[in-house]
Amino acid sequence: MMKSLVKKCVVLCALIVLAGAYGARNAVFGATPAEERAQLEQELRALENEIGKIEGDITKTQKEKQTLQNQLSLLQSKIKKLDLQIAQSNAIIGDLRSQIADTALSVEKTNQEIASKKEQLGGLLLRLYREDKKGIAEVMLTGSSLSGFFGNLAALEALQGRNRELLETTIELSGYLQEQRAKLEGEKGEEENFVKIQILQKYESQGLTAQNQKLLETTKGKETEYQKLLADKKKAASGIRSRIFELTGVADAPTFGEASEIAKAAGALTGVRPAFLLAVLTQESNIGKNVGQCYLKNPATGSGARLNGAAIASVMKPSRDVQPFLQITRELGRDPYNTAVSCPIASVGGYGGAMGPAQFIPSTWVAYKDKIAQLKGGAGDPWNIRDAFLAAAVYLRDAKATRQTHDYEWCAAVTYFSGNCSVANQRKYEFYGDSVMAIAARYEADIKALED
Repeated sequence: MMKSLVKKCVVLCALIVLAGAYGARNAVFGATPAEERAQLEQELRALENEIGKIEGDITKTQKEKQTLQNQLSLLQSKIKKLDLQIAQSNAIIGDLRSQIADTALSVEKTNQEIASKKEQLGGLLLRLYREDKKGIAEVMLTGSSLSGFFGNLAALEALQGRNRELLETTIELSGYLQEQRAKLEGEKGEEENFVKIQILQKYESQGLTAQNQKLLETTKGKETEYQKLLADKKKAASGIRSRIFELTGVADAPTFGEASEIAKAAGALTGVRPAFLLAVLTQESNIGKNVGQCYLKNPATGSGARLNGAAIASVMKPSRDVQPFLQITRELGRDPYNTAVSCPIASVGGYGGAMGPAQFIPSTWVAYKDKIAQLKGGAGDPWNIRDAFLAAAVYLRDAKATRQTHDYEWCAAVTYFSGNCSVANQRKYEFYGDSVMAIAARYEADIKALED
């Protein structure tokens, strides 16, 4: 019976050790397509803001110059508000990093406790083993008295009880460790989202600052000057729009006009408004200058390399996305180790791995691929521009964007970014939703202009 107990203890300890081991993630010339596209989008955003303001000023007379000055004051107020939002994001990021550090310390301490418990277990198992090897005769002969013999039996029984307690404690510690690691990953994910929000806020602030400066330079109260400026801006914006959808890793990238037609086709199948779909996709690509800039190289660890060959960790989350990614590339006949995906955000330390223009992570794409195939009439490819638009539209459809009201679309945008539109996420990612809806309003006007 005692030997059986020892064997069970050894097996349990081996499992705990295995569980612990398993628990232990540019210059202007020569710029990449993603960097060039990000620069073009920033220029277009500034131009569109300027066009909107200048068109309003054309109808004003000399005596309404004060109204223009009011607009300049309003712009300055918006810039100040954005500066405060950026400061707020910095504070949130700082607090999250503090939480991450505390959780990491808790994980380290738990690991130390587990190591200590394992050492104690080892000692107890050795003593149990030695006692188990003694025969009754040996115990009787070496004992000084009968009471000593029964005392040894009592001590051995107590030892077995202590062994069980240590096993239970070690198992509890292992479970706690896994919970802390999951919490740590969640905190890193939150920090990554806030870094993305901050990037968008900085872009918006830079655009408003440039707009403010241009209006100051052109405020001369002469309608003819505004007309000339407006014509120049519209011409520049038209040129940029024709290139704005040159998405990284996408062959035969469409112009804005072509992209709007693709969005209309996806909208007809799903009920999602084309301008809103274009806005979500634009926002997603604005976030990542690193979209499609990394390759997976090690499926066991999820590490990989940048396009320039530099090694980088955490290109893909091994437990969640590596196997789905290998499945997707295998079905499409792609080389998984030479198919570009997004890089992780260096300042956060999370995971990359998002695929194509719609930026689906592999596990999400697998969950949606049957719905995409049903609408398309065949397998979808996340790196194909039309399939990417359709995939994003399907996701937004499921997030209730088909109701096409401001609130439902705003909530669908937040869901696309963060996974859900809970009250907490509405507060956290308000800027993201507002930004998507502002882009959608501009694109709606652009689509109508193209139709006219």
